[in-house]
Amino acid sequence: MTDGNAEYRYDNTAVLSVTALEAPVVVTSDQIDDELSGTLERLRLRRGMLQRIAGIRERRWWSDDVSFVDAAATAGAKALSEAGVDPRDVGLLINTSVSRAHLEPSTAVAVHHALGLPQTALNFDIANACLGFVNGMQVAANMIDAGQIRYALVVAGESSRQAQEATIERLRRPETTRRDIRDQFATLTLGSGAAAMVLAAADAHPDGHRLVGGVGRAATQHHELCVGDNTRMRTDAKGLLDAGLELAEATWAHVGAWDWQDMDLYVMHQVSVAHTSGVVDRLGLDPARVPVTFPLLGNVGPASLPLTLAQSVDSLSAGERVLCMGVGSGLNTCALEIVW
Repeated sequence: MTDGNAEYRYDNTAVLSVTALEAPVVVTSDQIDDELSGTLERLRLRRGMLQRIAGIRERRWWSDDVSFVDAAATAGAKALSEAGVDPRDVGLLINTSVSRAHLEPSTAVAVHHALGLPQTALNFDIANACLGFVNGMQVAANMIDAGQIRYALVVAGESSRQAQEATIERLRRPETTRRDIRDQFATLTLGSGAAAMVLAAADAHPDGHRLVGGVGRAATQHHELCVGDNTRMRTDAKGLLDAGLELAEATWAHVGAWDWQDMDLYVMHQVSVAHTSGVVDRLGLDPARVPVTFPLLGNVGPASLPLTLAQSVDSLSAGERVLCMGVGSGLNTCALEIVW
């Protein structure tokens, strides 16, 4: 540990598969503008803010009969199938979703049941805003390296529909102010989707993609910049962007020994065009090596990063280096290297 930085390395963990599911219902930013047309006109605000400011043209919703638990379980089943792993061999399930229907029991128990995992499979939630999936990978790798389990499944299923429908309805009220629009703007950038990853002992799977390790850093003095529940999210968008970029830059200042300046792919948590371009500029990265999914999928919470990685798999070759990078509200940040 150096100057508050948490550094970690793994000896025997590999990624066997990473999969993603896109929700089927397309909701365009133009549609949201149509829903809010009366409010925008009354407040003398221009249409197109979601595209102009965030760079988000569309986001997805699940159908009414599909829950985020269903989505996480489906993504998990797909990841196990692609990895060739029997569900009966899974020793650990970690659900990392922000979306949750209730405080208890954990969402993981519903996913565990839906997948028919064995009684011996540990299962629990890890919640850390949009950084949760990467934290799930870290915990799974620690247990694999320790020899406690052979296979781990990390999942995230997110649904933005409930929060966005409630926010749109609230912003349509005649008492809505410009500040209300500003404070709840980020809610309208969210998206729905699911992702899953299977990790295993590398010595038993030499063709797997080695998890190398990484660093993390916290700036929890900013924990009130973005606060949300199932129906409302209040965000200081500029404050969150500025603090997030400052934290990313501070973290990057301590990664010299990792030699991450020339990675083959930088897979970031997907927030907005301002966030992505800000990180690229601050860290001096090649934008051609930074795939983006937010323009058509929005910010899919902790599922954003693995979803973007899953969409990039076909472009990767053996031996190429991938850096997973995320900042989660709170604030926490993490960079995690995978050798493909």
